[in-house]
Amino acid sequence: MTYDPDNIFARIVRGEIPCVRVYEDADTLAFMDLMPQSEGHALVIPKVAGANLLDTPPESVAAAIRTTQRVARAVQGAFAPPGLIITQFNGPVAGQTVFHLHFHVIPVYGAGGLRLHAREMAAADVLEANAARIRAALAGG
Repeated sequence: MTYDPDNIFARIVRGEIPCVRVYEDADTLAFMDLMPQSEGHALVIPKVAGANLLDTPPESVAAAIRTTQRVARAVQGAFAPPGLIITQFNGPVAGQTVFHLHFHVIPVYGAGGLRLHAREMAAADVLEANAARIRAALAGG
């Protein structure tokens, strides 16, 4: 698969499109999913270009996994869901809709409680409030 440098996540990394950030370091960025499957649904991406897990440099994948674990712990601390789904899709047939490697951190509150993937936009104030909770958990408070 050819990487499109104008995909929405690449544009977010370059600062061309806003996002509701929860965490950023030199290698990765974490932000709220605009169409969350549950309250607290966040995304983690490496800053290096790669369409999916299979064509992203291993060091970028490793950085993204470290940030995914860190964000997942913060989501767990902020929302106290009974479970978390960490997912990553490779290719359209697998459900990938943005062709820049990304990991979903999805709190699960009960059976059948998830909304459909990429269907319904959340309100900006809700996303910001959820991000603030995750940022506070990341900061240790």
